Amino acid sequence: MGGITNIGHHLVALGGQGVRLGGLYDAAEERFVIKGLDRVGLRSFAATTSLTDLGFFRCDRDLEDELIRAIGIDGFLALIDAEGELRSFERLQGQPAQRERTTTQQLHRFIGSKGGRKERYGRRLAEVLPLDRVPAPLDAVLRWAT
Repeated sequence: MGGITNIGHHLVALGGQGVRLGGLYDAAEERFVIKGLDRVGLRSFAATTSLTDLGFFRCDRDLEDELIRAIGIDGFLALIDAEGELRSFERLQGQPAQRERTTTQQLHRFIGSKGGRKERYGRRLAEVLPLDRVPAPLDAVLRWAT
């Protein structure tokens, strides 16, 4: 989509094509989802309809954070090691701005610190994630889509 602020454009483009609309969004970006749904008439501005009833599911922080919690710190570190980037992560941990942060915060920063890394690790995390640990918002959107 090129960012959440483009959701309205995509909802307009897909809305008239008989496509079942739905998706995941970050908690801090909920207002953009509401505005987009209002724009295409799927939810009026004053409506109290839950976004989940409309097929839109909120991640507590973002999907990456949901996946990090689901796989756990050790699982994520093993994945970084398997990808040959453990040394890069350790260098990030040694940066002054990162030293006081939790490992979870550092992992979150790591996957957002290099172009393409979010997509690559998001895909890899989804591949290794046990089915009984799928984060609730991801599970919900997958159920919505099927």
